[in-house]
Amino acid sequence: MKKMLMSLTLAVLCTVGANAQKSGEWYIGTGDIANVAWTEWSIAPTVGYGITDKLMVGLNVSQADSTVELVLDAHVRYFYKGYFAYASAPNLDTDRISLGLGKMFTFHRGIFVDPKVVYDTKEKTTNLMLGVGLKF
Repeated sequence: MKKMLMSLTLAVLCTVGANAQKSGEWYIGTGDIANVAWTEWSIAPTVGYGITDKLMVGLNVSQADSTVELVLDAHVRYFYKGYFAYASAPNLDTDRISLGLGKMFTFHRGIFVDPKVVYDTKEKTTNLMLGVGLKF
């Protein structure tokens, strides 16, 4: 049921047009809400800043629970024709880079959804990630 709901949501989002990014915009949201059980939600806020019209840099902070250390991830996105290339250094570890491609869909008043496919170079895994947030 969860996969069906996620597929339906992504299909609806693909029909909505994306707005262009602008330099000086701030992005606040979640790093990833996909692939998480309903009983295992954790807070992973993301903050990003549009340096140019095509480049955004940001930080993601996450902690699964009080027994796990706080994780700080740096990421960058390069936008081109409504899509973006994504690179991230989980826990600021340059030996473990994540690379991906995605699309940012912007709705009314700067609400955005950004599905992306991400490849983890250290673990050799590919994951679908879904972030949501606000840009202003």
